[in-house]
Amino acid sequence: MDYNYIPISQRQPLRFPGGAQLALILTFNLETWDLTKPTTKPYYAGGPAILPDILPGDTADFPNFSWREYGQRVGIWRLIELFDELGVAASCTTNAVTFERRKAMTDAVLERGWELLCHNWEQGELLSDFAKDPLKERDIVLRSLEQFEKFTGRKSKGWLSSSLRGTTQTADILAEYGCTFYCDIMNDDQPYLLKTPHGPIVSTPYSNEINDFTFITRKNYTTDEFRDALIEEFDVLHAEGAKSGRLMNVGLHPHVSGRAHRIRALREFIEHVKGTKGVWWPKREELAAWYLENHESHMPGQLK
Repeated sequence: MDYNYIPISQRQPLRFPGGAQLALILTFNLETWDLTKPTTKPYYAGGPAILPDILPGDTADFPNFSWREYGQRVGIWRLIELFDELGVAASCTTNAVTFERRKAMTDAVLERGWELLCHNWEQGELLSDFAKDPLKERDIVLRSLEQFEKFTGRKSKGWLSSSLRGTTQTADILAEYGCTFYCDIMNDDQPYLLKTPHGPIVSTPYSNEINDFTFITRKNYTTDEFRDALIEEFDVLHAEGAKSGRLMNVGLHPHVSGRAHRIRALREFIEHVKGTKGVWWPKREELAAWYLENHESHMPGQLK
């Protein structure tokens, strides 16, 4: 994988369909964790813990495990109910094991026709652990994609790595498989092309910055502060999009933003967005397909 450095000041205006100024993607991460791992090292379960002093992988850490599991049992259903009420679709990622262990979550997304894309095999298994073992990484990626296809009846068009911990070959494997977009590279407010030996793949950046983990779990934002940060990010990007379109991704985890005292932040943010003109709500797959057709008018020569 490789990509050119083309600063936003040196690009042509990006013109989204219908003259939209901003493409907004709200991401639910349908994640599933092993209770234990066969290791005596601390178990980093693909995201920050709610309690410090993380236990060894071979010891069940029920406070942290059950904190995350709240999202599967309660939080995701609160989020889905809100999005159904507001008539908004999420673009969801899922670990491959979720199809078997927490099938109700993936079923709910598929029944609604929301976007679903592959998000590694299991959330606590990081591809970066196999950066020097490319055959093992390849096995994990392809096994995850095959599981996705088995349960959905279609290939995943894109990928998000657990904790965004991809490697230099992850995008290459995905392009070879036929994926059209990759979410791990979080360095832009616009889509662009990544070069691989198997042709281009679109970077549709996820965000660890505009993310409930960062705002709430790491920075300890209140519900109002979480809402206000989302609204301010949206307003600035929307204004900038009048000159050249912008992309905003909001990363959401059911055990964080699906808590009862935080759901209001998302309600008020979405209501603010719905009261604003010039917003495109694409699926990532839709955005990637459009960009593959239109990238030359935005950044000519990206593949040179």
